[in-house]
Amino acid sequence: MNKLFVIMGVSGCGKTTVGKLLSETTGIPFVDADAFHPKENIQKMTNGVALTDADRKPWLENLNQELIRQSRKQGAILACSALKENYRKILSKDISTIQWIYLKGDFKLIQERMQNRENHFMDVNLLQSQFDTLETPEYGMHLSISDTPTDIITQVLNKIKQPS
Repeated sequence: MNKLFVIMGVSGCGKTTVGKLLSETTGIPFVDADAFHPKENIQKMTNGVALTDADRKPWLENLNQELIRQSRKQGAILACSALKENYRKILSKDISTIQWIYLKGDFKLIQERMQNRENHFMDVNLLQSQFDTLETPEYGMHLSISDTPTDIITQVLNKIKQPS
């Protein structure tokens, strides 16, 4: 089985930026969970309506199947909010090893980033609901988004090179 990484955290924390950079650095394909949302979910978020667990479940199950497929190929680096432990369990079903990378940052910094980004469907007014939903994992790498994306990648690479 090839390496699987899930870069997780609230919207606007830099999952896609870090995921793409890690992919470029390692050659492991990048997968953006946002691309797997059904149109109904995107419409809700665009309209400032938070997704329910029922909205998320089929999306997470599809992502789990994608991770399983990718594990049989080159592996994958998935950028996915994965805010609740239950969501992470769905994502990791029938997968033996995932390296979790939690990008953590404070509300104000992430809110500023969201207000400055373009062409994203996530309404900045939903950020508080993301923080309210977040169940911080007690495992995986916890990395500060106050570091640059390059510094975060260096930390990830140093960590995965260490023997378990």
